[in-house]
Amino acid sequence: MRRQEEFPVSKGYLTVYLSLSLALILSFILTFVEGARMSVIRMEAECVADIGMNSVLAEFHRELLEQYDLLFVDMSYGTASRRPENSAEHLRVYMKNNFSGEHTSLFSVRDWLALSVDKAVVGELSIASDDGGNVMKRQALEYMEHASAEGILARVIGMAGETKALELDTRDIDGERDSIQEQIDAIELPKKRDEDGNLVEISLNNPADKVNSSRGGMTLRKVIGDMSQISRTAIYQEDYISHREKITGIGIQPGLQAPSGVTDDLLFDCYLFDKCGWYGNELDKSLLKYQIEYIIAGKDSDIENLETVIKRLVRWREVANIIYIFSDSAKCMEAQIVALALSAVLLVPELAELVKYSILFAWAYVESLEDVKCLMQGGRIPLMKTSADWKTGIANIIGFSGTASDIGGGGHGLSYEDYLRIMLFLEKSETKNMRAMDIMEMDIRLTPGNMYFCMDSCFDSYLADISISSAFGYHCDIKKRYGYH
Repeated sequence: MRRQEEFPVSKGYLTVYLSLSLALILSFILTFVEGARMSVIRMEAECVADIGMNSVLAEFHRELLEQYDLLFVDMSYGTASRRPENSAEHLRVYMKNNFSGEHTSLFSVRDWLALSVDKAVVGELSIASDDGGNVMKRQALEYMEHASAEGILARVIGMAGETKALELDTRDIDGERDSIQEQIDAIELPKKRDEDGNLVEISLNNPADKVNSSRGGMTLRKVIGDMSQISRTAIYQEDYISHREKITGIGIQPGLQAPSGVTDDLLFDCYLFDKCGWYGNELDKSLLKYQIEYIIAGKDSDIENLETVIKRLVRWREVANIIYIFSDSAKCMEAQIVALALSAVLLVPELAELVKYSILFAWAYVESLEDVKCLMQGGRIPLMKTSADWKTGIANIIGFSGTASDIGGGGHGLSYEDYLRIMLFLEKSETKNMRAMDIMEMDIRLTPGNMYFCMDSCFDSYLADISISSAFGYHCDIKKRYGYH
């Protein structure tokens, strides 16, 4: 028989080699898959956290944006519960829904990540009322960035500077007038016998006395006359942010600058005039009709706020009119003639100069009432007058009825709105911020579903502390700050 050729037997060795190789390759593949899973878990956790945090910010308060162009999230969500936990729960739900999205295909798809939210905490809120209301003010200034207000800013700065220079708010005209009256009262007048034979002092009949006796009472009634159209709306101030205990946060969100300086104050004033009403420019949507007057005066009713502003305005006009009338030689002569006549009749010449000044003070006051009535009727009055701008004569002092006459509007100079702008500019910044937020709360509570609305429930940035875990044993923590900027 033919001898068969011998070959080496290697089939067993190949099987063992292939088994070892496949095990090694499979371990590499599984390691890569697991590494990919870990990377995808981190990436998806980050993405879902971003989506959830943006979704919380997407729940900004619609009425606050519509009425005041401010972007804030109300953590109460229309309820009486004002807690950051409410927003944290919204964040958790948004993230949970994104992690557990339902698959609607015909094929079963296994979730290779199996992520869930262990913790979602919302903290370090930047609340609207923080830093004396500067968080709210910063957003208002951003809204006003593109407003054309340069002309108004320069004008108000100039008018406010002139107001301070003239000491309209600080001059003690009451003290000056009282001092003159005390000197008049100290002079003994001649006496005569009455019907009963008793000696009585002859009356001076100073026309200024009638004017001075009418200085008490409501100034608003003297310049308005008919009070039937004046709003009688009143509020309970303790319900609003400027008078109640506030929820506090961290202030202006990190990286942003707080409002400061004259320009920011004036721009914010322009914002308030853009969003609020005042006498002669009332808004239908508002609770208080004289909102600018409220921000200036801070009283608990429309009528008190308007009265406070009008009284201050009359005082401003009185100081300015005194400055002018003392410099007008013709008017000083008219007052002196009347004073000389009275002192001559009584044979008391030392009264002449004192009576003259008392008449000038009374004349300036009567002119001031006329000025303010003109302003309330839509007219204009310059800060400092000339002889051409003066309206009343000395006969108006003698026949003064206690109220301003109906002279109508017209004229030139500053309007009622201009005088309000000066008063608003002179008010403290924090006071304006807080009272402005009072107004926002009042108006938004009038809208459906917002009866519990509070500005210190509103935030524009927050820090989220999130913990996420996977059913495959992985865990990651995420801490991020999101806000409207």
